[in-house]
Parts: sequence; C-alpha cells; structure tokens
Amino acid sequence: MNDEYKTPGNNEAAENKMVDDAFQHLLDTYLASRHRKKVDIITKAFHFARQAHKGVRRLSGEPYIMHPIAVAQIACEEMGLGSTSICAALLHDVVEDTDYTIEDIENIFGKKIAQIVDGLTKISGGIFGEQASAQAENFKKLLLTMSDDIRVILIKICDRLHNMRTLASQPANKQYKIAGETLYIYAPLANRLGLNKIKTELENLSFKFEHPDAYAAIERKLATTQMQRDTLFKEFTDPIRASLDKMGFHYEIKARVKSPYSIWSKMQKKHVTFEEIYDILAVRIIFVPKERKDEINECFQIYVAISQIYKSHPDRLRDWLNHPKANGYQALHVTLMSKQGQWIEVQIRSDRMDEIAEQGFAAHWKYKEGGEYTEDEGELNDWLSTIKEILDDPQPDAMDFLDAIKLNLFASEIFVFTPKGEIKTMPAGCTALDFAFQIHTFLGSHCIGAKVNHKLVPLSHKLQSGDQVEILSSPAQHVQPSWINFVTTAKAKSKIQSILHKERREIQRQGEEALRHWLDDNGIEYNNSVVDRICDLHDLQKHESLFFALGDKSIILGDHDLAELRKEQRSASRVSGWKRLVPFIGKEKKSEKKEDEKIEKLVVGEKFDKKRAVIISEDTIGKFVFPHCCHPIPGDDILGYIDNQNHIEIHKRACPVASKLKASYGNRLVDARWSMHKQLFFDAIIEIRGIDRKGLLRDVSDILSDQLGINIHKLTIGSDNGIFDGSIELRVHDRDEVSIIIENLKKVKDLQEVNQIM
Repeated sequence: MNDEYKTPGNNEAAENKMVDDAFQHLLDTYLASRHRKKVDIITKAFHFARQAHKGVRRLSGEPYIMHPIAVAQIACEEMGLGSTSICAALLHDVVEDTDYTIEDIENIFGKKIAQIVDGLTKISGGIFGEQASAQAENFKKLLLTMSDDIRVILIKICDRLHNMRTLASQPANKQYKIAGETLYIYAPLANRLGLNKIKTELENLSFKFEHPDAYAAIERKLATTQMQRDTLFKEFTDPIRASLDKMGFHYEIKARVKSPYSIWSKMQKKHVTFEEIYDILAVRIIFVPKERKDEINECFQIYVAISQIYKSHPDRLRDWLNHPKANGYQALHVTLMSKQGQWIEVQIRSDRMDEIAEQGFAAHWKYKEGGEYTEDEGELNDWLSTIKEILDDPQPDAMDFLDAIKLNLFASEIFVFTPKGEIKTMPAGCTALDFAFQIHTFLGSHCIGAKVNHKLVPLSHKLQSGDQVEILSSPAQHVQPSWINFVTTAKAKSKIQSILHKERREIQRQGEEALRHWLDDNGIEYNNSVVDRICDLHDLQKHESLFFALGDKSIILGDHDLAELRKEQRSASRVSGWKRLVPFIGKEKKSEKKEDEKIEKLVVGEKFDKKRAVIISEDTIGKFVFPHCCHPIPGDDILGYIDNQNHIEIHKRACPVASKLKASYGNRLVDARWSMHKQLFFDAIIEIRGIDRKGLLRDVSDILSDQLGINIHKLTIGSDNGIFDGSIELRVHDRDEVSIIIENLKKVKDLQEVNQIM
C-alpha cells in the first residue's frame, strides 16, 4: 500500500510515536544536565500542552505539539535552562492559541511558570498585527516583560530559532518578514545575551531565505576550499599542540570557519570577492585549567608559548579576560602570522569561558551552587537599567525607539575611566559629549569640552577604550542644535532633543507675544489671515516658523510689513475672494495630477493576494515604484512593499531601507520576481581604483565599448599622487551583465579595485 493511502489509525499511531519520541529525547537531555531533576512537572506540562493543541497542525503538516517540544528542546539542550523554562516553553502557545487562561496555568503549574507564559503571550499578541510599526512596538513590550524575568526573552529566542529552522513551509512574503525581523531584532539580541551559536544560526538562516543564490554560492565555495583550510589548520596547529603537550595542558583545538552570513556581509561592506577574504579560518584553543581560580593566568601562559612559535600582530591583541564583554564573554584573542604568510586569529579560553561564549547568561547559571539559577547577574541588571532608561524617555516614533535600543544595546562596548579611575562602559563610537550626558544631564547640557588623557579635546572627540576623561563645563554654556550631529547614545540624543524642543517652544512663545504687541501698537487685529500674510512676506510656511524667527530676532517687523498689511486691508473686499481662490485652484491641479499618476501605478485593493509574487516584466514595470535608495536591476534579489498610497515599491532585499521595512511593516511585504528579456536598460555605477599609467583609460573603454559593446553613460575620473579613482555609469540589461563587466575589468593591468555600488 502507498504512503498516501495509509489508514487514519496508522497515521495517528505513527504521529503519536513521533511525539512520544520527541518528548522522550527532551527528557533524556534534561536528565543528563546539571539541574535538579523535576521530571514530574515537565511531564505534566507536556500532557497539558498536548491535550490543549490536539487536532491542530502547523503549515508543514506535523502536529502542532511538535513546535513547543522543539522550543523546549532548544531551551534545555542549546541554552542549558532548567525545569521552569522547559515547562514555560512547552506551554508558551497555550494561552494564545486555546481557551485556557493564565489563571488556569497558575492554578496548575504555579506563579513563576504562569508569569513567564504570560510574558511570552504578551510578546506574541499582535506580532502579526496590521498596524504600522507592529514589530517595533512589540519589541518594546518584549523588553518591558524582560524586567520581570529574563527567561521570557530566552524562550522567545528559542521560539524564533525553531520558526527559522522550519521557515520553508511559509509563503515567500512571510519568509522575508520573519527573516528580516530576525536579522534586525533577534540575532542582535541573542548576540547581546552572549548566545553566539544561536546568533550565528539565526543570521545564516535569515541570509539563506533572503538571498538563496548567494548563500548557495558561498556554501559551494566553502566546500571546495575545505581541503586547503584543513591543510593550513594542521600545519599551523601541529607546533602549538607540541608546545601545549609539553606544558601538560588538557585541551582541544578547533577550527572556527566564518559563517556564510559573515562572509557575505564582509563581501558587501568591503566590496571584495570570496577569494579576497583572508580571515575565513580562525583557531580556538579550549583548555581545562589546572586550577580553576588560576584560569586567566593560564590563558596568558598559553599566549606566551604560542607567540614564541609565531610572530603576533602588535595591534590585534584583544584582552576580554580582565574586562569581559557586557554579555559575559571572556577570552584572549591574538592574531599570529602563519608560515604560509597568512594572519590567523587564535582565541584562547577555558572550558568554562567556552561554554559561556556559546550559551551566554544561561551558562552562568550552570555554575551556581546547587544547580539553581537566578536572574541576579550584575551585568544583566545593568543592561535592564539601560533599557528602562530608554523606556522612561522614549522617542515618539516606534522606529526611533528601535534604533535607540539597537544603538545602545547592540553596539560593541568600550571602557572609559573617570578622573578618579572608575570604569564606565560606553558604546563604541561615542563622543566626549555622550560621556558628559552619561554622567549627568546638567553636566552634558553645560559641557564646553573635555580633557582626554590630560589633553584638551572638543565635545565631538570620539573616545577610545582605556581613555581617561574629565568633562569641563560652564554655567554660560547652552545646548546647541549642532550637538545632535555628533552624539551617538540614546540618552544624549533624547536629552538634547528634549532641551532644544523646550527652548524652541519658549522662543516661539516670546515671538508670538512680540507679534501681538506690534500688531496692537499699529491698530491691526491679530488673526490667522494676518499671520498668513506676514508668513508670505518672509517666505515662511508655518506660523511656528514665524514666531520662532521673531523670538530669536532673525526677523524684525518694520515699515514694509506694515505698508503691505495696510494695503491688504484696503483691498480686502476685492482681494479676499481671489486670495482664497488661488491656493484652491493650485490644490485642484495638484490633485488632478496625482490622479493621473495613480492610473499608471498598480493600486493594491482588498482582493489583492499578498501570498502570490508580483511579476516585473517589460509590460508591468511601469506599474511599480522604484525608490532612489537602492536602484534594483534584473537579477537582484528583490521584494515589494505596499506603501501608504497602496502602490508597490520595489527594493533590493539587502537595501538598508528594506531592512527596516521587514522589521517594522512586515505585513505590507510581498514577494517580487523579475521576468525580463534584455529589452530594457538600467543604470549601474561601477567604481574603479588603481595605479595610474598612460593608456589605462583607453584599455578600460576598449573593454567596455569594443569587446562588450556596453554604452558608457558617464565617466568621472581623477588622479592623485599616482593613484587614480573613478566611477563609470553604464546602461545594462541585468545583474549578469554587471558581473561580466567587473570580471573583464579586473583583467586590466594596474586596475586594483572594481566594485559595483548600490
């Protein structure tokens, strides 16, 4: 009998066995851990969830209960969490998807599990809502619930990881939404919590669904270069092994290969090919310390031993031992020159440090006495207080809030010292003014400069790790609008905006008062039409702009204004109708023009199917909007976004604007595909750079015009001290043509860099 014709009984028996086996695997993993064994409550949660989700299936067709079991398995096996988290993971969708309430969960499983399930339910509620900025608002909610129990967010990350692993069953537009949201929110969050392994997998899965061809190409190249890396690894590590054996260490040495997403990101940022990335291989030394309390010294002993074998790079020693990252990461990074003439990074860490590097805060708890874990970690409290600070003074726009969170929490940290030697952790790239606002708002708002390492520097000076900073202030100093351009922390930005807004309102109030007095003194009644006329006289659009200009004395009303207003009053009866008519006619014309445009563009109606891909061909291309942010051309991975006018914008999937849209307006995304036949031309810009020589430009134009028959639209070139750089604007049919052009130009003698810019 074929599989398709199995009896329902057989199907049910097979499914029950699959569910039982998955749960047994979860129990076996849990029993092998260091946690206090509470099998009864986990079994009870499993049976409860199984009954609650009975008869429900996922899009993949498997019973729904397989999802909560998988989430619990990740929490247990990959994060090292205990029974409370496992129960909450098994129950995480019960309240949202069934008739059971939080009160039911509390009565059966207790307050702690109910609190975590409640937090998870609040996060999930509305994540696919139609309102704008749903995900950003949702993220804010998620962070608020973290204050109660960190496990809420850990289990949410487990849930997202399983959703990403099973994303193939979702339609394409949902794939882009979930993948984009994962890259924008969940991968950085996992990184901030030190969940390195999970962060890497989330990034790779997002990349795989957004750019399947690029992902497959990198995977192929990694496979074909595997043998070379294995040889390099063996030759590089053999002398290190001999030295460590002699020192009596118990250790293992692992090859750490850069992930496909990291490789692709570097290719995009640096405009290089796969072959030009030299740090694909790194080496990790993980040792069991002879004395646990002496593990930091032992890391340095290993460093000294290996730096006697290979020459180390003086600027690339990273000591995360004495100053761990905020996510708890500890290791010593050193870059060594191999005998093959290649720099290789070596990461030295103990077995404990390695576990924390892979599992983050979850691994901290495993080293608590008695196997129980708490949420009282010092760094965790610092992190939550940073979040609360942002939440106390949020920006009005949800996207600003999300950017502020990313700005502060996902930036790499630097360590800065106060004049008294206290260490302050600040985001990388911060300025002296950021530091002033970090200490106190009053100090920031009256800051005139700083002394960094006892040298006078301006407010905009960027701080480096290890700087000692003394802030200089003056009561006469006031917040300047230009300050917003060189602060990076959310706290400084929001405080400066708040102070400027308050000051602007006060200046506007003074300006309006001055206007009322001036009109009163000249016997003119204060009303909107009079203010409108004065705005017209000074080319200002808004009343507020006029009030501000009057308040800060950049406009002083005089005889000319008075004469114009009097003339207006004298001809009021004749002019008033005409004055009202002119703007009205203008608006009519504008709206008629917009109506014409709407006829040309595709308008998304209620019956539009978002699950079906929109096809862009020579016949349909005019129906779509192509914004200036990324200039997609045929062959690019693209998606569609339904804008506020219900038109469909086309973006590259890798476009920075599209990244925000995926994370914040996921429900407006549609899949988009090209179906072009090399009939239309598109603009592409190629940047070239190299060593200047006679005839170089002729060689470039020969390849483009004569060999490839490409139409050069514009050529800009410059030379300085024997180095030339330039850009060529070309008309091409698709991405393949761009690749052929780049490959051919790379063959030109003395042409060092050839890149396409977005």
